[in-house]
Amino acid sequence: ASIFQAVVNQTISGLACGKPIRGHVAFLGGPLYFLSELKAAFIRTLKLDEEHIIQTEHSHLFAAIGSALNAKEEVYYSMEEMTAKLSSDIKMEFEVERMEPLFADKEAYSAFRKRHCAHHVKTSALASYQGNCFLGIDAGSTTTKVALVAQDGSLLYSFYSNNDGSPLKTAIRSIQEIYRLLPEGARIVRSCSTGYGEALLKSAFLLDDGEVETVAHYYAAAFFDPSVDCILDIGGQDMKCIKIKNQTVDSVQLNEACSSGCGSFIETFAKSLNYSVEDFAKAALFAAHPIDLGTRCTVFMNSKVKQAQKEGAEVSDISAGLAYSVIKNALFKVIKVSDASELGKNIVVQGGTFYNDAVLRSFEKIAGCEAIRPDIAGIMGAFGAALIARERYEEGYATSMLTIGQINSLQFQTSMAKCKGCTNNCRLTINKFSGGRQFISGNRCERGLGKAKNENGVPNLFAYKLKRIFGYEPLEANAAKRGRVGIPRVLNMYENYPFWFTFFTRLGYQVVLSPLSNHNIYSLGIESIPSESECYPAKLAHGHVSWLIHQGVDFIFYPALFYERNEFEAANNHYNCPIVTSYSENIKNNVEEIGRGDVVLRNPFLSFRDIKTVTEALIKEFSELPAQEIIDAAAAAWEELDNARQDMKKKGEETLQYMEQNHKRGIVLAGRPYHADPEINHGIPELITSYGIAVLTEDSVSHLAEPERPLIVSDQWMYHSRLYAAASYVKTRDDLDLIQLNSFGCGLDAVTTDQVNDILSGSGKIYTCLKI
Repeated sequence: ASIFQAVVNQTISGLACGKPIRGHVAFLGGPLYFLSELKAAFIRTLKLDEEHIIQTEHSHLFAAIGSALNAKEEVYYSMEEMTAKLSSDIKMEFEVERMEPLFADKEAYSAFRKRHCAHHVKTSALASYQGNCFLGIDAGSTTTKVALVAQDGSLLYSFYSNNDGSPLKTAIRSIQEIYRLLPEGARIVRSCSTGYGEALLKSAFLLDDGEVETVAHYYAAAFFDPSVDCILDIGGQDMKCIKIKNQTVDSVQLNEACSSGCGSFIETFAKSLNYSVEDFAKAALFAAHPIDLGTRCTVFMNSKVKQAQKEGAEVSDISAGLAYSVIKNALFKVIKVSDASELGKNIVVQGGTFYNDAVLRSFEKIAGCEAIRPDIAGIMGAFGAALIARERYEEGYATSMLTIGQINSLQFQTSMAKCKGCTNNCRLTINKFSGGRQFISGNRCERGLGKAKNENGVPNLFAYKLKRIFGYEPLEANAAKRGRVGIPRVLNMYENYPFWFTFFTRLGYQVVLSPLSNHNIYSLGIESIPSESECYPAKLAHGHVSWLIHQGVDFIFYPALFYERNEFEAANNHYNCPIVTSYSENIKNNVEEIGRGDVVLRNPFLSFRDIKTVTEALIKEFSELPAQEIIDAAAAAWEELDNARQDMKKKGEETLQYMEQNHKRGIVLAGRPYHADPEINHGIPELITSYGIAVLTEDSVSHLAEPERPLIVSDQWMYHSRLYAAASYVKTRDDLDLIQLNSFGCGLDAVTTDQVNDILSGSGKIYTCLKI
């Protein structure tokens, strides 16, 4: 049901482009014909009654029926002629560009196979082994991998299987098999888990260690090549590029929302052509004319494949083209290299997708290198976890792992629940094990675990800022002589609300602020969202404005603020980003009630360059009010805005002092003002504080340093200038790191990420960017 609702939301907000779906609606196409609950979800969301639903027979065939109705009667073929035409080869000029064959001939392929067969792990027979064993389990998104290694690092046992919906059951099956094979004199003395289900398996089996998968993969890669400096891992639904520096993980890049460069992408295409993945991969090896699919998403690649099929492309050409495409996506979309030589000199590739020789060959041709593909490429995470357990073992250590008898009798059940601790309503997965143990995941803070939020008292300046910016009490209705003004809690209001609250309160208005964001607020405005490519913070504005409309306020005030205050004299300028500047215009042009004149929206274009500039603009906008009242209200508002800014600086300095006195570390969670919205930041600040690390905002420390100029970018956006200054301060302290928050769809942040990375990396700090 949730998947169907997601499809509905995507369609309404993305395809309808802000134009509400009204009137009589026909539901056409295969999915809506065969999936009755999907159709029901559309009807429920659009609030359609029977009168406005057009019931059609054979709705899945409408395109074909329309095609038949448009047929020219003077042109016809018999069935025999049609069958003959469709069965013959199609010869057309190529419109889709072609690429070089993967292998010139079978001799080249044989040499390729011989070279890669050399990269194999030493194995030993488990049945005859005597001594300590070390267990590694990698619980991936779709598969579970298990490795058992000996004291010398040789592989005694390996396991690779689909999860079939339960990584726990799959892991139990493998452990039971190990114990059936384990001879007397061999014993598991230490164990380690990694991957998506690392914490779950560690909790279920009481494993000795858990390690993040990037480190586990490095251990495995270094086993094959100690000088490895780059690891490229392509799995079923994700890909990673791990850069190694001084035998330490230096940086990690992951694919984002799209999995078009992953194994499932090739598998889907293979199935659509009625091929197994293995046969589809083999077909690519000697393709004469691989089609060039570029680095595009699945939808566009489908259209290119169809065009190539019209031109008579063989399945082999399509398969080889997809192999090239997977690698191009990985290099140029995920890792974002301009030259493949930037990857490194000693590259290890792993993940199940690299078992495909066509994909591996594509990588070597595009990157211009000879990579190492271990023969256990698909279980490298588990192998690395086992090596970690081996390294951490000390003589006399007693493992905490459950015995095989306890594992055989282990009972567990999984349930879902919603945390009611705050407005995030986190979807919790609760795993209960025999013996009263349980493991909860999906929580964004301690409340999901039944604990007090931030019970360790570590400063969280995101929480402080949210209260400082919006913690004002509006006038009572009887004291509001001029009525009620609605202000949406969106975008630059997370910066300037102290000004607007003070301004309207001084003028005698009751300020009605929309509530904290949540998914229900988002759903309120989904019909008026004009583009799916907008960032989520912008989309939320539609819901907040709709909420205010339902409150019956006298008018909604949402200014178009193109200049912020100039906080950094050396900066090139101090603009707001185009979305923040103009989004009230978007609201004005797409919200029906505003367009019809049912609701008054006042959205003057303003500059916060200085008090004089903004006051003059407000006198012009509110010409119906006495000018002196506006001057006085604006002066008080400007002062309160500065007070809020100074309070953030003071709180930042207090937090730094707290860190020094209590020997704590801190993280500057840097982004834009609206990242303080819990719906947008997904509880990341609370997650960080749960580890005893203080959380600071970029504007709480940006006054403490100036970036070294010239920068590699034009410093013309005020919020960006804060990021650069905050990063410049972070690099001066050993107890401080920076994580940048970046909203999907934010084009301008492509500039900031490069600059912040340059500032931090140049000083030996690790740069981390979270796309949310």
